[in-house]
This record gives sequence, structure tokens and C-alpha cells, in this order.
Amino acid sequence: MKKLLIIGWVWPEPNSSAAGSRMLQLIEFFLQQAYSITFACTAHRTEHMADLDQLNVDCIDIHLNCSSFDVFIDNLQPDVVMFDRFMMEEQFGWRVSEKCPQALRILDTEDLFCLRNARHNAYKQNRSMTNADLLGSDLAQREVAAIFRCDLTLMISPVEIALLTDLFKVDASLLHYLPFVFNQEQRQKNNPSYHQRQGFISIGNFRHPPNWDCVLWLKQQIWPLIRQQLPKAELLICGAYPPPKATDLHDEKTGFLVKGWVDDAVHAMQSARVCLAPLRFGAGIKGKLAEAMLCGTPSVTTDIGIEGMQTQLAWPGMVANEAQAIADAAVKLYQQANVWKIASELGATNAEQLFEQVRHFKALSDHIDGLLYNLEQHRQHNFIGTMLNHHHHKSTKYMSQWIEVKNKLV
Repeated sequence: MKKLLIIGWVWPEPNSSAAGSRMLQLIEFFLQQAYSITFACTAHRTEHMADLDQLNVDCIDIHLNCSSFDVFIDNLQPDVVMFDRFMMEEQFGWRVSEKCPQALRILDTEDLFCLRNARHNAYKQNRSMTNADLLGSDLAQREVAAIFRCDLTLMISPVEIALLTDLFKVDASLLHYLPFVFNQEQRQKNNPSYHQRQGFISIGNFRHPPNWDCVLWLKQQIWPLIRQQLPKAELLICGAYPPPKATDLHDEKTGFLVKGWVDDAVHAMQSARVCLAPLRFGAGIKGKLAEAMLCGTPSVTTDIGIEGMQTQLAWPGMVANEAQAIADAAVKLYQQANVWKIASELGATNAEQLFEQVRHFKALSDHIDGLLYNLEQHRQHNFIGTMLNHHHHKSTKYMSQWIEVKNKLV
């Protein structure tokens, strides 16, 4: 039985974030491939984390800048190591290369941090992002270097694959497109009809900056415009880890209801008539909009929201980028049953094209098997990665060892 080691940035919380759901989908893939899985993480365990023991996944607490990890991985000797976001590759990549040079190294980016950060900074400066924002970014240099150092990087968005290949000249052989994936049962829900639903919903982890900006924009500009046309409408704001500044926005008089954590996000999405996701910056693809498709809930979002999630079909809802246009689109979907029905049905059709599990799992399985069979030759063709591994790992190794000695002295 082949062994997989996942080095997690956090313990996966599938009910809290799209990233948590993504990790559970990856675990499901490797379980289907009959891997023995170990999940190791430096973060504190949380009340909302997935029950990995129930999936027969071994859970191990590891430490930064500590040689105990060397002993751990030397004993484990995994066939495949998957880094959960580039920061974990930076911290542990050199140790993996040193103790398990034969292991296939996979990076799961979730989304490109450098792209999200560059867009956020440009938004705060009230301008559009340019390529110069990325090419001059320390974060981009770190993230793209980690991609070169790994044998394969899983990309959730075709837009980000194009960015990496065109702007940063990453060879396509180092990248693999893997969006969210859902099985047939998940894609064929018995969803409520238009008349069985009421209210609007906006959902997302409050620790994610694009989600918090979305809530503020709804509160300050968009929701008042919707209430002018629908005086009795209510908007449910759902998401994990709401800070006091978010719960303070709760206002029953205006129908702006900050619920925070919900035990069943699918039921909440199915109960709403329209999903609002006015995102002004961000990256990757959006879990909330994928969930809306599966639930037959039409969504109103922006060009950023639909990025990487478009098919040749129409969007299952409406797309607008200004407050008044977003409000008008939301009211139209909410009031017109025939328009709503068309958008609702488009959700399932789009989800089928984008997220069908069997097809994506088969492609990933074939790619990984091919790399395991021909890993040495694959690495020979990645000279930049070999070079970056040599120089980065030397500097990171000595810095980590210095920190470890310093900690022991303290």
C-alpha cells in the first residue's frame, strides 16, 4: 500500500471554508487510490475540524523548526508528500527532500495567494491590478518558487494556470487542473422550488478578507438598495468565525441578519431564494458559488466571482460589478419566478460540466501514476526547480537549524 503524507497549514474544517472542503475531497481521492494517509499539522486542533480518525487517516502534531520532524518522516518514508499551500513547502520541503528524496512532492495551492494579495492591494489603492504588481511581489516570488520546487502543483482555476504559464513561464507539465469535485449524489439534490424558498443569503468564512469586504459592501451600499425595492426582505449572513465587528452589523429592523456559524450550510443555501456574493477581489474559484449551483440557488456575483467557473452556458444567476446593478439583479431574480427557474436549472448543468468527480479523479490518478513511474526524468526536465531546491533548501535549512538551537537555549 502506497503512503501519502499531507503537511497541513491548518486542520481541515469542511463546514467552515472552501479550503477545508477541498482538502477533504483530496483525501477522498487518495483513499479511493488505496493510499495509507497521514495528516501532519503544526496548527492547534479545533472544534470544527473534520473527524479524520473516522476516515482512517492518522493525525500527527508536528512542530516548526524542529528536527523531530526528520525522525518522523524518516520512519514514515511516504511515497507521496502533499504540501497544503506554499508556506508548508517553504517550511518542510528541504526536510522532505533530505529524508525522502524519492517521494513525489505535490503542492496544493488552494488559490494563488500572490494573486489574491495583489488584487487586494490594488483595490485598497482604488485601481486595477497590473502584471507589475505580481512581478514585483515578494509573495509571488516565494509562491512561484515553491511551485517550481515541487513535482506537481494542483491548480483550482484555469485562469491561474494561464497566469503561471504566460506570466511566470511555469512549464505546464508542473501543473494540474483540479477544481472542486462532487459526486453524482451531491450534484443531483432534491432542491426546493422557488415558492418554497424565501430571503437572501451570503456565506463565507469571516477570516477570509474578500468575504469580510463583501459583507461590508452589502451592509453599507447594496442591501439598502435592495430593501428600497423589497422592504420586507431579509438577508442571512452566514460564516465561520464572525468577529464582534461583524456581529455588531446585525440589524433586524433592516433585515440584515448576521447569523455566523450554521450547522448545515447546504440547508441554509437551499432555503434561500438568491445567493449574494459581491466579491471585489480574490482568487481561485468560490466554494459558496459552487454550493449555490448544487443547491439550485441562483447567485448574483461579480466578474471576480465567476472567474474560473465559467462554461459556454450562461451564468446560473446574474453578474454585475456596481452596487445598483447588483441590487437590481438581485431583486429581479427574487421577484420573477420564470427568470429564477431558468437560473436555478442552469446551476446543475454548469456544476456537471465543471465539477464532475469521476472525470477529474481519473485525470489526476493518471497524472500521478505517470510521475511516480518516471519521476527522475520529470525532475531532469525541471532545471529551475532543481536549482531552486538546491539554493533555497540550503538557506532554509541553516535558518531553521539556527532557530532550533536558539529555542533550546531559551
